Amino acid sequence: MDNSITFKDIKKSNYSSIYHLIFQNEKLSKQEIANQLHLSLPTVTQNLVRLEKEKLIEKCGQFESSVGRRATAYAICPQARISIGVEIQKRTVQILAIDLRGHAFLQERLAMDYSNEDRYYKELSQAVQSFISSLDVIDEQVLGIGFAVQGLTSNDGKKITYGKILIATGLDIEVFSKYLPYPCMFLHDAKCAATTELWVRNDIGDAVYLSIGPHLGGAIIINGQIYMGKEGNSGTVEHMTIIPDGPTCYCGKKGCMETISSVHALLDDDETLDFFFLQVRSRIPAYVKRWNSFLDHLAISINNIHLVLNSEFILGGYLSPYLTEDDIETLHEKVNEKTAFPSNDPFIYISRSLANGVPIGAAIPFIQSFLNEI
Repeated sequence: MDNSITFKDIKKSNYSSIYHLIFQNEKLSKQEIANQLHLSLPTVTQNLVRLEKEKLIEKCGQFESSVGRRATAYAICPQARISIGVEIQKRTVQILAIDLRGHAFLQERLAMDYSNEDRYYKELSQAVQSFISSLDVIDEQVLGIGFAVQGLTSNDGKKITYGKILIATGLDIEVFSKYLPYPCMFLHDAKCAATTELWVRNDIGDAVYLSIGPHLGGAIIINGQIYMGKEGNSGTVEHMTIIPDGPTCYCGKKGCMETISSVHALLDDDETLDFFFLQVRSRIPAYVKRWNSFLDHLAISINNIHLVLNSEFILGGYLSPYLTEDDIETLHEKVNEKTAFPSNDPFIYISRSLANGVPIGAAIPFIQSFLNEI
């Protein structure tokens, strides 16, 4: 087998290295690029001309200089390619566009009741298309559309493999892609939130991500990657049995983690998180007791998972903005009371990703693929 590197490979590698170096820095001069990559100035110039022609980079002012000519600064064009994230919920849809840096530069929320009918898929596709049309981009700039759903998806994003909350099991991405001229894929909403967490934090090795929203979702992160498992349902800790013969879960079984550790399980029918935590922080006894009981159950689950996966835990989802460092300390104490291996080192953290982490995470895979291939 021929393992020799061809001249073409070297050229591709220089092109790629120069783009990625500029991507990682705010802006760079030609000389700095040559120095850092140990390349000749003519090679750097040739690639910069090509990258600029392809509108992937642009001249971005000049560097200050105490001697001689001021060097031209180069920066990436963040909107050279964009990706669309769509979060489908029962009564609303959120659509956003992100650039190559993962920054959401336009978003909108629509009131749309979900129904498993062609009429709905067509209407939503039209809404996505008109959102894209308002962006002032050409089709070639749009890398794809990720649809975040409350359901498990096949590893290739083409099918819903398990949908019992909203989206139907067996649904094919064709319901959208037949109306939209871009690559489309389904993604599990909790995995999307974990993807955004990985994007904003480059220090995650192994972790368990818990997305605590109206429903509970999980994702396992190994070596900085989301581990899907053989059938794509790794990390579905929401269906671990915590209380045998406990409350009935939407999956049909009893006492799942979902039934005691979701926002749905925490709040009464007419309550909001704002209201609930206002009572808790005001030390109203009945609410403090409910919150304490919630943390007790969460600690049991975290301990069980932690015994299997000795890694850090990240708590995200709708609940995360309400969590305080005191709550996390209490949770650590409760886990330490329950575990065979108490630890002084903290391992539970509050998510750093944004409130719109789910639709951003649905758009990120297209950006990642583009950056990996350039």
